[in-house]
Amino acid sequence: MIVAPKIRGFICTTAHPDGCAKHVAEQIAVVTQRGPMTNGPKKVLVIGSSTGYGLSSRIATAFGCGAATMGIFFEKPGEADRCGTAGWYNTAAFEKQAHAAGLYARSFNGDAFSQEMKDQVIAAIKEDLGQVDCVVYSLASPRRTHPQTGEVFKSVLKPIGQSFTNKNLNTTTGVVDDVTLPAAEADDIAQTIAVMGGEDWQMWIDALLQEGLLAEGATTLAYSYIGPEVTWPIYKNGTIGKAKEDLERCQRELDEKLSPLGGKAWVSVNKALVTQASSAIPVVPLYISLLYRVMKPLGTHEDTIEQMDRLFRERLCPGTPQPDEAGRIRVDDWEMAADVQAAVASAWEKVETANLRELGDFDGYQSSFLRLFGFGLEGVDYSADTDTATAVPSLAWFCQPCLV
Repeated sequence: MIVAPKIRGFICTTAHPDGCAKHVAEQIAVVTQRGPMTNGPKKVLVIGSSTGYGLSSRIATAFGCGAATMGIFFEKPGEADRCGTAGWYNTAAFEKQAHAAGLYARSFNGDAFSQEMKDQVIAAIKEDLGQVDCVVYSLASPRRTHPQTGEVFKSVLKPIGQSFTNKNLNTTTGVVDDVTLPAAEADDIAQTIAVMGGEDWQMWIDALLQEGLLAEGATTLAYSYIGPEVTWPIYKNGTIGKAKEDLERCQRELDEKLSPLGGKAWVSVNKALVTQASSAIPVVPLYISLLYRVMKPLGTHEDTIEQMDRLFRERLCPGTPQPDEAGRIRVDDWEMAADVQAAVASAWEKVETANLRELGDFDGYQSSFLRLFGFGLEGVDYSADTDTATAVPSLAWFCQPCLV
C-alpha cells in the first residue's frame, strides 16, 4: 500500500510504517551516540509509551541504560489495506530494534486507565521482571472511564473565569488570526482533573506497591508543562493547569509512600514541542513556531529524545535532579531562559500571517508535525509500497489482545 499524509485539523489520519521506523531509529541514534548512562534504571514501566515523551523515555532508558522495558499504549494496528496509528508503528520499530540489541521489551495495547490493564501488567511484571525500578507516567487522553465507578470523564481545554482571546496559528494554512475560547462551565474543571490529574498515576503506584513490585530505590515520574504567560490562560491557569496541579499533589503523596523503599516521585516540567497532544492546544502552536525560530540558531533546541536523554543522563541517573522551589525537575530551563523568552515575546507582538515565516519557524513546525506520523524522513521511499500490517512482535508472541 502506498501511504501519503492526510491531515484533518490538528491530526494526521494516516501514518507511514517505514517513516515511523526511521524516526525511531533516529531517536535511538541520539542516545547511543552519547554513550551509556551510569546508575540508570534497569527495569522500566512506561505508561503511555508509543509517542512523544513517553516513547522517548522508553528509548532513552532502553538504549541509554540497557533497561528492560514494558510499555502500555492505546493504538490501532494496521491492516493490509488500512493504516495503523503512528504509535503502533513506533512500538513495532522500537521492539524490533530493542530485541536486535538483546534488550527485553514487551508491550500492552489497551486502556491504561482500566483495572484489567493494571492486572495484566502486574501479572507480566511478576512473570518476567520480578520488580521494576522506574515507572514513567506519560498519558495524554481526552477521556477516561473510572475503573471502579464506570463513570466516563472528558477533559477540555478552556480558560477559567472568563473567555480568552489571543493569536492563533492555523497549522495547515499558515494563517495567523485570533481565537476565542469560552470559559469553563459546570464541572469542566473536575472532569479535566479526573482525566489528566494524578488519580490514575496514584492508582498504578498503589497497585504496584501492594503487590511488592517496586524495587528498593524505585523512581516514578510524570510530565508537565508551565510555559510563558502568553499561554497561561489556556494552559497553566486553565482547566489543564488545574489537572497539572493535581498531578503535583499526587507527586507529593507518592513521595511519602515511596520513602520506606528509599524511592522518589518526580514531576518533570518539559519543553514546548510539537507532539500529538500539543498540536490540539490553541495558541500553543504559534508560540512553538516562534520559539523554534529563537532556539534553533542558539543551538539550544531539543526534541523529545534530547529532552528525555538529558533528563535521565544529567538529572535522574547521577542523582542531581536540581529541583525548583516547588520540587519539580525543570528541563524546560533552556526554553524559559530570560533572553529566549524576551525574543519570543517581542516576536509575538509583531507576528501576523505576512511575516510568520520571518518571525517564526512555520516550516519547521510542519516538518516536525509530519515526522510524528512518519512523513518527511530522509531515506524513505514514499512512492513505494509499504507493509501497513506491520506487527508489534511481543503482542504477537504473547497473543496480547489489541484495539481493533
